[in-house]
Formats: sequence, C-alpha cells, structure tokens
Amino acid sequence: MPADLAVIGLGHLGLPLAQAAVARGIDTIGYDPVRATDLAGGRLPCDGAEGTLTAADVRRMLSGGFRPTVNPAELGRVRTAVICAPTPPAADRSLDLGQVADAARALAARLRPHTTVILESPAYPGTTEEFLRPILESGSGLRAGRDFHLAYSPGRLDPGNRSHGYAGTPKVIGGLTPACTESAATFYGRLTDKVVRARGPREAETVHLLETNYRHVNMALVNEMAVLCHDLGIDLWDVIRCAETKPFGFQAFRPGPGVGGHGVPLDVPNPSRGARPLRMVELAQQVNDRMPQYVIQRSATLLNEHGKSVRGARVLLLGVTYKPDLADQQGAPAQEVATRLMELGAAVSYHDPYVPNWSVLGRPVPRADSLYEAAADADLTILLQHHRTYDLQGLAVKAQLLLDTRGATPAGAAHRL
Repeated sequence: MPADLAVIGLGHLGLPLAQAAVARGIDTIGYDPVRATDLAGGRLPCDGAEGTLTAADVRRMLSGGFRPTVNPAELGRVRTAVICAPTPPAADRSLDLGQVADAARALAARLRPHTTVILESPAYPGTTEEFLRPILESGSGLRAGRDFHLAYSPGRLDPGNRSHGYAGTPKVIGGLTPACTESAATFYGRLTDKVVRARGPREAETVHLLETNYRHVNMALVNEMAVLCHDLGIDLWDVIRCAETKPFGFQAFRPGPGVGGHGVPLDVPNPSRGARPLRMVELAQQVNDRMPQYVIQRSATLLNEHGKSVRGARVLLLGVTYKPDLADQQGAPAQEVATRLMELGAAVSYHDPYVPNWSVLGRPVPRADSLYEAAADADLTILLQHHRTYDLQGLAVKAQLLLDTRGATPAGAAHRL
C-alpha cells in the first residue's frame, strides 16, 4: 500500500516525527530492522531510545494507521522519505555514519523519481552532498536535484520539554536545489508552525553543528565555574539565580555530573578542505569529560571527612538517566560514576523510577526498593538526576550523607556540587 511518508530509523528522532505525522493524518510507515517488530506489537524496545513516547503513545499511533515494518520493499511506495538513523560516536569521537549508509542503501534500491529524501540524522557539514547523495544516486540510477529531491533538516526536539513540542519547534531546511528546499518545506509545513529555509544543505548541517556545540561549550563553562566556586567557598547556585535575572546577554546553564544525551559535541573532521578544528569545542569536551571524576573526588572527600573511605562504602546513586523524568540513558554520566566507584571498592546500588534494571561493567547493579530505607542505610547518597518523584527534602533528612550534583535540594540541606 502506498504511503505519504517513510520514516527510516525509529529512535529518538524518528518516532516523534512519525507521531507528529500520524497526528496530522499523514499516511506513515516506519522502517527499522531492529525496532519495528516491537513497535508493531505496541511495545517499546528496551533500549530506551524513543525519547518521551510511551507504549500507550505507540498504540495510539498504530490505531491511527502507523505501520512499522522490517520490509525494505515498503520504501518503494512513498512520496517522502526521512532518514533518522542514529549516528553514535565512534571510538575516536567522530560520528559513525554506518546506520545512515545502511538506511540510504535500503532506500536507494527502491527509490522512485520525484521522491523527496530528507536527512535528519546528526551529521557533519557536507554529509548530505558528499556521503548520502552518492549512495542514493549509485543505488538508484537517479540524479539528486533532477530526478528526486534531497535536503537536510537538523533534528531539534528537546525530549521531555513540555513547552516546545513538534509543531512549536521551527524546522530548518536546506535543499540541494531551490526546488529541493521547497519540496522539503512543503512537507514540514504540514507538521510545524514555522519553516526556516537555509541557503543549502551545508548551512542546515552547520546549524546543527552550532546548536549542539553551543550547549556543550556553555555547560563546560558552568561546570568549570562549579569547581572554582567550590574551591572558593562560593554558592554557585546563588550566583546563577542572580545572574539569570539579567534581561539580555545571558542564558542560564547549570552544572552537573557530566553531559549526556544524543547531541554529542561536533568538530569538522576534514582538515584537507582547510577547515580548522574548533579548539573551544575540544576544550569543552575535556572539561565536561572530567566532571564524573570530579564527582568521585567530592564523594571521596565527603566520606573521608566523616571517617570513612570509598573502599567498602555503601553508595546509593539516585537517577541514572541523562534527563529528568525520561527513561533514556544515552550518554548518562551515571555509568562512569558507578564504574569509578566500583573500581575503588565501593558497594554501589541505585534507584531510578524509570529504569527497572541497570548494569555496569557487565554486572547488574542492585536496585533499591525502599528509597528512604536505602538512603538511610547508605554511607553516601549521590543525586545524579533530579526526577520529579524525588522528595529531596525528605531524602536529605534520611540520608547519612547526600551529595547533590544538580543543585536541586534546598540550600543547606545537602552538599551541592
């Protein structure tokens, strides 16, 4: 059966797009060889990559006509195909475009003339033209910009953000030709209130580069400020509270135990074209990478001040996801914090209302059933993520020692980062 839209890759980018399309009455299929079977059965895959969607949301999408599939032949009967395949960081921190290549090859073998192809996956400047386009053209025998439309649009959704949903988040579009841009803009105009046209795919890709790095650089600044203020005996959280009253020229960021999420810091990986490395991004990454170790350092100091060592200490970790009130663990600093504590000989347990099972170093970590009892029993409780369900004032009373890495507890109720 023909469809208006194929979403290729049903993770944290693809599923919200499919949800928005189905809600607007767009006939939508979702192609994902790994996740489609679970989704077709109304179940969420166990990898937690769906962002804010629940199983109930998926079932509503299915009743609205959404068709997840593992059959690539379905891609040959769509008007628009949006590639949302993940691009996880490789060992050298570059983006791994392997799943984008797989998606492109599956589509190319069935690509029809006049189809609009849009890449939403995180990508470097030049990826759409230099990486995706050759795969599509060689696999289809068609020419981008003449036989089919090709464009890039950076994914911009903020998982869990209740103020800015899909319709309220402007979409940036950069097409290979003006006609490609207009075709992609016409599609997204059915889903969002505002479409912003970039000069081309490179400009649209660089929007993603700028937006992602803006977050990491500013988080690195405030993380360094956290270390400095602790050394000087200054309450950083009060500093931020005051600073954010400035009505211009300042946006508040808050420190934490590390930087998680799907938006990894990006640099331009092609120096042969004369592009210089973004030195500030490299430095920001170094600063942010040190934060889990800083949490361990502060934890060890607190334990020592109370006559205990890390070795043999009972440590309870609260919140192991990368954002509050979400199950997504992508890049969450909890993994590194737990790993370092275990390597130092601590007995680690955890609590997270969104994560029923958690493993570190290939071993399951004990999950606390009774939160208050676990906090009272632990030598040290570390708040890594502030879920709404946590009564931090109550926990501060029960816990022997509480290290708050999110600045969420009332002043004086806990030791804050």
